[in-house]
Amino acid sequence: MTGDPAPAVVAADLDELVLPRGAFDALVAHARSDFPYEVCGLVGLGADGAAEVMPVANADRSMRYYVMEPRELLRAMRRVEDGGLGLVIYHSHTHTRAYPSETDVRLAAYPEALYAIVTLQDRDAPDVRAFRIHDGVITEVPVRIAG
Repeated sequence: MTGDPAPAVVAADLDELVLPRGAFDALVAHARSDFPYEVCGLVGLGADGAAEVMPVANADRSMRYYVMEPRELLRAMRRVEDGGLGLVIYHSHTHTRAYPSETDVRLAAYPEALYAIVTLQDRDAPDVRAFRIHDGVITEVPVRIAG
């Protein structure tokens, strides 16, 4: 035994990403909170279907990319690991569709994670899409809003 808890959920193994309505609403609210800049953070998925949204500041406050503030990211990653939660890494696209950019693919360093993108391209109809990104290959995973 290594003492490290195995995640109860490996997000990249899911057939669909189920987000409780409150988590979906929190992702959209976070995306809107700093418009037109991209926002970012983590979602921890529990085996019980719970989803904990953990916003992390975009250290570069950019409209084109995100860089998670290191101390906030470390706290959020510890929460995911200590809680045995599945890892979803999210960010927003404020003016483009919810699909990974070349930069998103290049920086995707966690094969066990899902990568979620909140788009505000149509501000009246925000959308969240999720993807596996492994070795440069993008595979969409359906997102279902529960509740």
